[in-house]
Amino acid sequence: MSLDAQQLESPPLGRVEELVQLLAAAERHEGPLLVGLEHERLLFPAQGRTPVPYDGPRGVGEVMQGFSRFGYAEFREAPQSPVIAMQRGAQTLTLEPGGQFELAGAPFETVGEAHAELLQHHRELKEVLDELGLRALALGYRPFGTIDGMPWMPKSRYGAMRESLGARGSHALHMMLMTATGQVSLDWRDEADCVAKVTASVRISPLLVALFANSPIVDGRPSGFQSFRSRVWNDVDAARCGYPQAMLDGSFSYRAYIDWALDAPMLFLRRGGRYVVPKLTFRQLLAQGYDGEPATESDWADHLSTMFPEVRLKRIIEVRAADSNGPAMTSALGALMRGVLYDDAAREAATKLLPALQPDGHRALHLAAQRDGLGAEVGGKTLADYAGELLAIARDGLSRQRGADAALLAPLEAIARARVAPAVGVLRAFETSGAAFLDALAL
Repeated sequence: MSLDAQQLESPPLGRVEELVQLLAAAERHEGPLLVGLEHERLLFPAQGRTPVPYDGPRGVGEVMQGFSRFGYAEFREAPQSPVIAMQRGAQTLTLEPGGQFELAGAPFETVGEAHAELLQHHRELKEVLDELGLRALALGYRPFGTIDGMPWMPKSRYGAMRESLGARGSHALHMMLMTATGQVSLDWRDEADCVAKVTASVRISPLLVALFANSPIVDGRPSGFQSFRSRVWNDVDAARCGYPQAMLDGSFSYRAYIDWALDAPMLFLRRGGRYVVPKLTFRQLLAQGYDGEPATESDWADHLSTMFPEVRLKRIIEVRAADSNGPAMTSALGALMRGVLYDDAAREAATKLLPALQPDGHRALHLAAQRDGLGAEVGGKTLADYAGELLAIARDGLSRQRGADAALLAPLEAIARARVAPAVGVLRAFETSGAAFLDALAL
Protein backbone atom coordinates (compact mmCIF):
# COMPACT_ATOMS: atom_id res chain seq x y z
CA MET A 1 0.00 0.00 0.00
CA SER A 2 1.22 3.49 -0.78
CA LEU A 3 3.04 5.52 1.84
CA ASP A 4 1.39 8.92 2.18
CA ALA A 5 3.79 11.69 3.04
CA GLN A 6 2.49 15.12 3.94
CA GLN A 7 0.78 16.47 0.86
CA LEU A 8 2.94 19.17 -0.71
CA GLU A 9 2.09 21.84 -3.25
CA SER A 10 1.09 20.00 -6.41
CA PRO A 11 0.37 21.32 -9.93
CA PRO A 12 -3.33 21.56 -10.81
CA LEU A 13 -4.84 19.40 -13.53
CA GLY A 14 -7.50 20.36 -16.03
CA ARG A 15 -7.22 18.09 -19.07
CA VAL A 16 -7.01 14.36 -19.68
CA GLU A 17 -4.01 14.96 -21.95
CA GLU A 18 -2.02 16.04 -18.88
CA LEU A 19 -2.61 12.60 -17.37
CA VAL A 20 -1.29 10.97 -20.53
CA GLN A 21 1.85 13.08 -20.22
CA LEU A 22 2.33 11.96 -16.62
CA LEU A 23 2.45 8.34 -17.76
CA ALA A 24 4.77 9.26 -20.62
CA ALA A 25 7.08 10.94 -18.09
CA ALA A 26 7.62 7.53 -16.46
CA GLU A 27 9.18 6.09 -19.63
CA ARG A 28 12.76 4.93 -19.15
CA HIS A 29 14.32 5.72 -22.54
CA GLU A 30 17.94 5.07 -21.57
CA GLY A 31 19.86 2.92 -19.16
CA PRO A 32 18.97 -0.49 -17.80
CA LEU A 33 15.40 -1.50 -17.08
CA LEU A 34 15.04 -2.09 -13.36
CA VAL A 35 13.13 -4.60 -11.22
CA GLY A 36 11.73 -4.16 -7.72
CA LEU A 37 10.12 -6.65 -5.33
CA GLU A 38 7.40 -6.25 -2.72
CA HIS A 39 6.98 -8.95 -0.13
CA GLU A 40 4.17 -9.14 2.46
CA ARG A 41 3.88 -11.46 5.45
CA LEU A 42 1.27 -12.22 8.09
CA LEU A 43 2.31 -11.82 11.73
CA PHE A 44 1.31 -14.19 14.54
CA PRO A 45 2.35 -14.85 18.15
CA ALA A 46 5.11 -17.47 18.29
CA GLN A 47 2.74 -19.96 19.93
CA GLY A 48 -0.62 -18.76 18.65
CA ARG A 49 -2.78 -17.99 15.67
CA THR A 50 -4.43 -14.71 16.69
CA PRO A 51 -3.70 -11.44 14.87
CA VAL A 52 -1.09 -9.08 16.29
CA PRO A 53 -2.45 -5.62 17.26
CA TYR A 54 -0.54 -2.41 16.64
CA ASP A 55 -0.26 -1.35 20.28
CA GLY A 56 1.37 -3.12 23.19
CA PRO A 57 4.85 -4.41 24.10
CA ARG A 58 4.58 -7.14 21.44
CA GLY A 59 2.59 -5.19 18.92
CA VAL A 60 3.23 -4.30 15.32
CA GLY A 61 4.35 -0.83 16.39
CA GLU A 62 7.20 -2.41 18.35
CA VAL A 63 8.11 -4.53 15.32
CA MET A 64 8.37 -1.36 13.25
CA GLN A 65 10.53 0.46 15.75
CA GLY A 66 12.73 -2.59 16.19
CA PHE A 67 14.20 -1.89 12.77
CA SER A 68 15.83 1.31 13.98
CA ARG A 69 18.85 -0.79 15.01
CA PHE A 70 19.43 -1.56 11.31
CA GLY A 71 19.57 2.06 10.23
CA TYR A 72 15.89 2.60 9.40
CA ALA A 73 14.28 5.96 10.12
CA GLU A 74 10.74 6.32 11.48
CA PHE A 75 7.94 7.68 9.34
CA ARG A 76 4.87 9.27 10.96
CA GLU A 77 1.91 11.08 9.45
CA ALA A 78 2.39 13.82 12.04
CA PRO A 79 4.94 14.39 14.85
CA GLN A 80 2.74 12.84 17.55
CA SER A 81 1.26 10.09 15.36
CA PRO A 82 2.22 6.41 15.60
CA VAL A 83 5.06 5.03 13.48
CA ILE A 84 3.47 3.60 10.33
CA ALA A 85 6.59 2.96 8.25
CA MET A 86 10.37 2.73 8.39
CA GLN A 87 12.74 3.89 5.65
CA ARG A 88 16.34 3.05 4.81
CA GLY A 89 17.50 4.48 1.52
CA ALA A 90 15.14 3.21 -1.18
CA GLN A 91 13.75 0.47 1.08
CA THR A 92 10.47 1.04 2.89
CA LEU A 93 8.74 -1.09 5.51
CA THR A 94 5.00 -0.49 5.54
CA LEU A 95 1.84 -1.89 7.09
CA GLU A 96 -1.27 -3.07 5.32
CA PRO A 97 -4.58 -2.38 7.10
CA GLY A 98 -4.64 -5.63 9.11
CA GLY A 99 -0.99 -5.48 10.13
CA GLN A 100 0.44 -7.33 7.16
CA PHE A 101 4.14 -6.44 7.18
CA GLU A 102 5.60 -5.39 3.84
CA LEU A 103 9.04 -4.73 2.43
CA ALA A 104 8.87 -2.44 -0.61
CA GLY A 105 12.35 -2.95 -1.95
CA ALA A 106 14.69 -0.79 -3.97
CA PRO A 107 14.84 -1.08 -7.77
CA PHE A 108 17.78 -3.06 -9.15
CA GLU A 109 19.12 -4.04 -12.54
CA THR A 110 19.07 -7.74 -11.64
CA VAL A 111 16.73 -9.81 -9.52
CA GLY A 112 19.76 -11.34 -7.83
CA GLU A 113 20.44 -7.97 -6.21
CA ALA A 114 16.79 -7.66 -5.13
CA HIS A 115 16.94 -11.22 -3.76
CA ALA A 116 19.98 -10.35 -1.63
CA GLU A 117 18.10 -7.34 -0.27
CA LEU A 118 15.08 -9.53 0.52
CA LEU A 119 17.20 -12.14 2.33
CA GLN A 120 18.87 -9.43 4.42
CA HIS A 121 15.45 -8.08 5.34
CA HIS A 122 14.27 -11.58 6.22
CA ARG A 123 17.18 -12.00 8.65
CA GLU A 124 16.52 -8.61 10.23
CA LEU A 125 12.81 -9.31 10.58
CA LYS A 126 13.43 -12.67 12.22
CA GLU A 127 15.77 -11.07 14.77
CA VAL A 128 13.14 -8.48 15.69
CA LEU A 129 10.28 -10.98 15.81
CA ASP A 130 12.21 -13.52 17.89
CA GLU A 131 12.85 -10.89 20.56
CA LEU A 132 9.15 -10.02 20.69
CA GLY A 133 7.85 -13.59 20.70
CA LEU A 134 6.31 -13.28 17.24
CA ARG A 135 6.60 -15.09 13.93
CA ALA A 136 5.92 -14.37 10.27
CA LEU A 137 4.14 -16.56 7.76
CA ALA A 138 3.92 -16.19 4.01
CA LEU A 139 0.39 -17.15 3.00
CA GLY A 140 -2.00 -15.38 0.68
CA TYR A 141 -4.85 -15.23 3.20
CA ARG A 142 -4.98 -15.37 6.99
CA PRO A 143 -6.05 -18.98 7.70
CA PHE A 144 -7.73 -18.38 11.06
CA GLY A 145 -10.16 -15.74 12.27
CA THR A 146 -12.56 -13.37 10.58
CA ILE A 147 -12.54 -9.69 9.68
CA ASP A 148 -14.58 -8.86 12.78
CA GLY A 149 -11.70 -9.90 15.01
CA MET A 150 -8.96 -8.09 13.12
CA PRO A 151 -7.13 -4.98 14.38
CA TRP A 152 -6.81 -1.92 12.14
CA MET A 153 -3.50 -0.18 11.72
CA PRO A 154 -3.40 3.53 12.70
CA LYS A 155 -3.07 5.04 9.23
CA SER A 156 -5.53 7.74 8.18
CA ARG A 157 -5.75 6.44 4.62
CA TYR A 158 -7.12 3.14 5.88
CA GLY A 159 -9.87 4.81 7.85
CA ALA A 160 -11.09 6.54 4.70
CA MET A 161 -10.84 3.35 2.64
CA ARG A 162 -12.67 1.37 5.30
CA GLU A 163 -15.62 3.69 4.79
CA SER A 164 -15.49 4.10 1.01
CA LEU A 165 -14.16 0.80 -0.34
CA GLY A 166 -15.89 -1.19 2.39
CA ALA A 167 -19.23 -0.05 1.00
CA ARG A 168 -18.45 -1.13 -2.56
CA GLY A 169 -17.81 -4.88 -2.38
CA SER A 170 -18.67 -7.80 -0.13
CA HIS A 171 -15.01 -8.81 0.21
CA ALA A 172 -13.39 -5.37 0.29
CA LEU A 173 -12.57 -5.58 4.00
CA HIS A 174 -11.31 -9.14 3.54
CA MET A 175 -8.83 -7.80 0.99
CA MET A 176 -7.69 -5.02 3.29
CA LEU A 177 -7.38 -7.05 6.48
CA MET A 178 -6.68 -10.66 5.55
CA THR A 179 -4.66 -10.93 2.32
CA ALA A 180 -0.94 -10.86 1.57
CA THR A 181 0.93 -10.92 -1.71
CA GLY A 182 4.26 -10.88 -3.49
CA GLN A 183 4.65 -8.38 -6.31
CA VAL A 184 7.18 -7.35 -8.92
CA SER A 185 7.53 -3.86 -10.41
CA LEU A 186 9.01 -3.26 -13.86
CA ASP A 187 9.96 -0.44 -16.24
CA TRP A 188 9.05 0.37 -19.82
CA ARG A 189 10.72 2.33 -22.62
CA ASP A 190 7.79 3.97 -24.42
CA GLU A 191 4.07 3.52 -24.91
CA ALA A 192 4.41 0.64 -27.38
CA ASP A 193 6.75 -1.16 -24.99
CA CYS A 194 4.34 -0.56 -22.10
CA VAL A 195 1.43 -1.96 -24.11
CA ALA A 196 3.43 -5.06 -25.07
CA LYS A 197 4.51 -5.71 -21.48
CA VAL A 198 1.07 -5.17 -19.99
CA THR A 199 -0.49 -7.41 -22.64
CA ALA A 200 2.01 -10.22 -21.99
CA SER A 201 1.54 -9.92 -18.22
CA VAL A 202 -2.23 -10.04 -18.56
CA ARG A 203 -2.13 -13.07 -20.85
CA ILE A 204 -0.12 -15.13 -18.35
CA SER A 205 -1.76 -13.81 -15.16
CA PRO A 206 -4.09 -16.82 -14.71
CA LEU A 207 -1.02 -19.05 -14.91
CA LEU A 208 0.73 -16.87 -12.32
CA VAL A 209 -2.30 -17.16 -10.02
CA ALA A 210 -2.01 -20.96 -10.31
CA LEU A 211 1.78 -21.16 -9.87
CA PHE A 212 1.76 -19.00 -6.73
CA ALA A 213 -1.56 -20.17 -5.23
CA ASN A 214 -0.94 -20.38 -1.48
CA SER A 215 -4.14 -19.55 0.37
CA PRO A 216 -6.51 -22.53 0.61
CA ILE A 217 -7.48 -22.25 4.31
CA VAL A 218 -10.09 -19.70 5.45
CA ASP A 219 -11.49 -19.39 8.97
CA GLY A 220 -9.92 -22.69 9.98
CA ARG A 221 -11.12 -24.89 7.13
CA PRO A 222 -10.46 -25.57 3.45
CA SER A 223 -12.12 -22.92 1.31
CA GLY A 224 -12.43 -24.84 -1.96
CA PHE A 225 -10.00 -22.39 -3.58
CA GLN A 226 -6.26 -22.81 -3.97
CA SER A 227 -5.91 -19.02 -4.05
CA PHE A 228 -8.62 -17.57 -1.87
CA ARG A 229 -6.64 -14.32 -1.87
CA SER A 230 -7.20 -14.00 -5.61
CA ARG A 231 -10.84 -15.03 -5.24
CA VAL A 232 -11.39 -12.20 -2.74
CA TRP A 233 -10.60 -9.64 -5.43
CA ASN A 234 -13.62 -10.81 -7.45
CA ASP A 235 -15.88 -8.98 -4.97
CA VAL A 236 -13.90 -5.91 -3.94
CA ASP A 237 -14.99 -3.32 -6.53
CA ALA A 238 -15.72 -4.11 -10.16
CA ALA A 239 -14.91 -0.51 -11.10
CA ARG A 240 -11.25 -0.79 -10.07
CA CYS A 241 -10.28 -4.48 -9.96
CA GLY A 242 -9.77 -7.39 -12.32
CA TYR A 243 -9.00 -6.84 -15.99
CA PRO A 244 -9.98 -3.58 -17.69
CA GLN A 245 -11.61 -4.48 -20.99
CA ALA A 246 -8.87 -2.72 -22.98
CA MET A 247 -6.28 -5.10 -21.51
CA LEU A 248 -8.13 -8.02 -23.08
CA ASP A 249 -9.51 -6.78 -26.40
CA GLY A 250 -6.36 -5.41 -28.03
CA SER A 251 -7.15 -1.72 -27.49
CA PHE A 252 -4.86 -1.03 -24.53
CA SER A 253 -2.97 2.30 -24.44
CA TYR A 254 -2.06 5.02 -21.99
CA ARG A 255 -5.35 6.74 -22.77
CA ALA A 256 -7.36 3.53 -22.36
CA TYR A 257 -5.95 2.94 -18.89
CA ILE A 258 -6.50 6.55 -17.90
CA ASP A 259 -10.10 6.52 -19.13
CA TRP A 260 -10.76 3.38 -17.09
CA ALA A 261 -9.29 4.97 -13.96
CA LEU A 262 -11.09 8.27 -14.53
CA ASP A 263 -14.47 6.59 -14.29
CA ALA A 264 -13.80 4.81 -10.99
CA PRO A 265 -15.30 6.39 -7.86
CA MET A 266 -12.70 8.07 -5.69
CA LEU A 267 -11.98 6.38 -2.37
CA PHE A 268 -10.60 9.49 -0.71
CA LEU A 269 -9.22 12.95 -1.31
CA ARG A 270 -6.67 14.74 0.85
CA ARG A 271 -7.57 18.32 1.68
CA GLY A 272 -6.30 20.54 4.47
CA GLY A 273 -4.37 17.75 6.16
CA ARG A 274 -7.33 15.41 6.40
CA TYR A 275 -9.03 12.73 4.35
CA VAL A 276 -12.45 13.32 2.84
CA VAL A 277 -14.60 10.88 0.88
CA PRO A 278 -16.09 12.73 -2.10
CA LYS A 279 -18.98 11.24 -4.04
CA LEU A 280 -17.11 11.77 -7.30
CA THR A 281 -15.29 9.90 -9.99
CA PHE A 282 -11.91 11.34 -10.87
CA ARG A 283 -13.35 12.48 -14.20
CA GLN A 284 -15.86 14.57 -12.28
CA LEU A 285 -13.13 15.94 -10.01
CA LEU A 286 -11.10 16.89 -13.08
CA ALA A 287 -14.06 18.73 -14.56
CA GLN A 288 -15.45 20.52 -11.50
CA GLY A 289 -12.89 20.33 -8.70
CA TYR A 290 -13.86 19.87 -5.07
CA ASP A 291 -14.83 22.56 -2.58
CA GLY A 292 -13.50 25.26 -4.87
CA GLU A 293 -10.12 23.58 -5.47
CA PRO A 294 -9.00 21.91 -8.72
CA ALA A 295 -7.74 18.36 -9.11
CA THR A 296 -3.95 18.09 -8.70
CA GLU A 297 -1.19 15.73 -9.75
CA SER A 298 -1.01 14.52 -6.15
CA ASP A 299 -4.73 13.68 -6.23
CA TRP A 300 -4.18 11.64 -9.40
CA ALA A 301 -1.25 9.75 -7.86
CA ASP A 302 -3.42 8.94 -4.84
CA HIS A 303 -6.23 7.76 -7.12
CA LEU A 304 -3.97 5.51 -9.20
CA SER A 305 -2.76 3.89 -5.97
CA THR A 306 -6.38 2.89 -5.24
CA MET A 307 -6.86 1.15 -8.59
CA PHE A 308 -6.34 -2.60 -8.25
CA PRO A 309 -6.26 -4.37 -11.62
CA GLU A 310 -4.31 -7.60 -12.03
CA VAL A 311 -1.63 -5.56 -13.83
CA ARG A 312 -1.36 -1.97 -12.58
CA LEU A 313 0.21 1.13 -14.07
CA LYS A 314 1.64 3.89 -11.93
CA ARG A 315 5.19 5.02 -12.63
CA ILE A 316 5.98 1.34 -13.00
CA ILE A 317 4.15 -1.80 -14.13
CA GLU A 318 3.03 -3.89 -11.16
CA VAL A 319 2.25 -7.59 -11.62
CA ARG A 320 -0.21 -8.47 -8.87
CA ALA A 321 -1.28 -12.09 -9.46
CA ALA A 322 0.83 -13.89 -6.84
CA ASP A 323 -0.07 -14.97 -3.33
CA SER A 324 2.51 -14.34 -0.64
CA ASN A 325 5.06 -17.15 -0.50
CA GLY A 326 8.55 -17.36 0.99
CA PRO A 327 11.38 -15.04 -0.11
CA ALA A 328 12.69 -17.52 -2.69
CA MET A 329 9.31 -17.59 -4.43
CA THR A 330 8.95 -13.81 -4.49
CA SER A 331 12.40 -13.57 -6.05
CA ALA A 332 11.42 -16.32 -8.50
CA LEU A 333 8.47 -14.15 -9.53
CA GLY A 334 10.88 -11.31 -10.23
CA ALA A 335 13.16 -13.55 -12.28
CA LEU A 336 10.22 -14.97 -14.21
CA MET A 337 8.87 -11.56 -15.15
CA ARG A 338 12.30 -10.10 -15.95
CA GLY A 339 12.98 -13.06 -18.24
CA VAL A 340 9.61 -12.77 -19.94
CA LEU A 341 9.22 -9.00 -20.23
CA TYR A 342 12.75 -7.66 -20.74
CA ASP A 343 13.52 -9.82 -23.79
CA ASP A 344 11.52 -9.27 -26.99
CA ALA A 345 11.52 -12.89 -28.15
CA ALA A 346 10.55 -14.21 -24.73
CA ARG A 347 7.79 -11.65 -24.36
CA GLU A 348 6.30 -12.58 -27.72
CA ALA A 349 6.47 -16.29 -26.89
CA ALA A 350 4.83 -15.76 -23.49
CA THR A 351 2.09 -13.65 -25.04
CA LYS A 352 1.22 -16.54 -27.38
CA LEU A 353 1.68 -19.35 -24.85
CA LEU A 354 -1.90 -19.81 -23.72
CA PRO A 355 -4.75 -20.18 -26.25
CA ALA A 356 -6.15 -16.87 -27.47
CA LEU A 357 -9.34 -16.22 -25.53
CA GLN A 358 -12.14 -13.72 -25.74
CA PRO A 359 -12.35 -11.41 -22.71
CA ASP A 360 -15.03 -13.51 -20.99
CA GLY A 361 -12.99 -16.65 -21.61
CA HIS A 362 -9.89 -15.10 -20.08
CA ARG A 363 -11.83 -14.06 -17.00
CA ALA A 364 -13.27 -17.57 -16.73
CA LEU A 365 -9.76 -19.04 -16.86
CA HIS A 366 -8.72 -16.65 -14.08
CA LEU A 367 -11.61 -17.93 -11.93
CA ALA A 368 -10.65 -21.53 -12.67
CA ALA A 369 -7.04 -20.84 -11.64
CA GLN A 370 -8.24 -19.42 -8.33
CA ARG A 371 -10.21 -22.57 -7.64
CA ASP A 372 -8.17 -25.37 -9.23
CA GLY A 373 -4.64 -23.95 -9.38
CA LEU A 374 -2.48 -25.76 -11.93
CA GLY A 375 -5.32 -28.21 -12.52
CA ALA A 376 -7.39 -25.54 -14.31
CA GLU A 377 -8.02 -26.46 -17.93
CA VAL A 378 -7.77 -24.43 -21.12
CA GLY A 379 -7.39 -25.54 -24.73
CA GLY A 380 -7.54 -29.22 -23.83
CA LYS A 381 -4.59 -28.93 -21.43
CA THR A 382 -4.11 -27.97 -17.80
CA LEU A 383 -2.19 -24.96 -16.59
CA ALA A 384 0.36 -27.44 -15.26
CA ASP A 385 1.08 -28.38 -18.89
CA TYR A 386 1.88 -24.74 -19.68
CA ALA A 387 3.88 -23.99 -16.53
CA GLY A 388 7.08 -25.69 -17.65
CA GLU A 389 6.85 -23.99 -21.05
CA LEU A 390 6.54 -20.56 -19.44
CA LEU A 391 9.56 -21.16 -17.24
CA ALA A 392 11.59 -22.35 -20.22
CA ILE A 393 10.66 -19.13 -22.03
CA ALA A 394 11.74 -17.08 -19.01
CA ARG A 395 15.03 -18.97 -18.63
CA ASP A 396 15.75 -18.42 -22.33
CA GLY A 397 14.98 -14.72 -21.99
CA LEU A 398 17.25 -14.37 -18.97
CA SER A 399 20.10 -16.06 -20.84
CA ARG A 400 20.26 -12.99 -23.09
CA GLN A 401 20.36 -10.51 -20.18
CA ARG A 402 22.97 -9.45 -17.65
CA GLY A 403 23.18 -11.37 -14.40
CA ALA A 404 22.62 -14.93 -13.25
CA ASP A 405 18.92 -14.58 -12.46
CA ALA A 406 17.97 -17.88 -14.11
CA ALA A 407 19.06 -19.77 -10.98
CA LEU A 408 16.29 -17.98 -9.07
CA LEU A 409 13.67 -19.81 -11.16
CA ALA A 410 14.44 -23.08 -9.35
CA PRO A 411 11.47 -23.02 -6.89
CA LEU A 412 9.02 -22.45 -9.72
CA GLU A 413 10.63 -25.13 -11.86
CA ALA A 414 10.17 -27.59 -8.98
CA ILE A 415 6.49 -26.64 -8.79
CA ALA A 416 6.13 -27.12 -12.55
CA ARG A 417 7.68 -30.59 -12.32
CA ALA A 418 5.44 -31.57 -9.41
CA ARG A 419 2.42 -30.08 -11.24
CA VAL A 420 0.86 -28.76 -8.02
CA ALA A 421 0.85 -25.30 -6.47
CA PRO A 422 2.07 -24.50 -2.92
CA ALA A 423 -1.58 -24.57 -1.80
CA VAL A 424 -1.63 -28.35 -2.15
CA GLY A 425 1.19 -28.69 0.37
CA VAL A 426 -0.57 -26.27 2.72
CA LEU A 427 -3.74 -28.37 2.53
CA ARG A 428 -1.80 -31.55 3.27
CA ALA A 429 -0.10 -29.94 6.26
CA PHE A 430 -3.44 -28.68 7.56
CA GLU A 431 -5.10 -32.08 7.17
CA THR A 432 -2.22 -33.70 9.06
CA SER A 433 -1.64 -31.15 11.83
CA GLY A 434 -4.67 -28.85 12.02
CA ALA A 435 -3.83 -25.48 13.56
CA ALA A 436 -0.30 -26.68 14.29
CA PHE A 437 0.45 -26.50 10.57
CA LEU A 438 1.44 -22.87 11.19
CA ASP A 439 4.51 -24.11 13.04
CA ALA A 440 5.78 -25.81 9.89
CA LEU A 441 5.15 -22.76 7.73
CA ALA A 442 6.75 -20.06 9.91
CA LEU A 443 9.57 -18.27 8.11
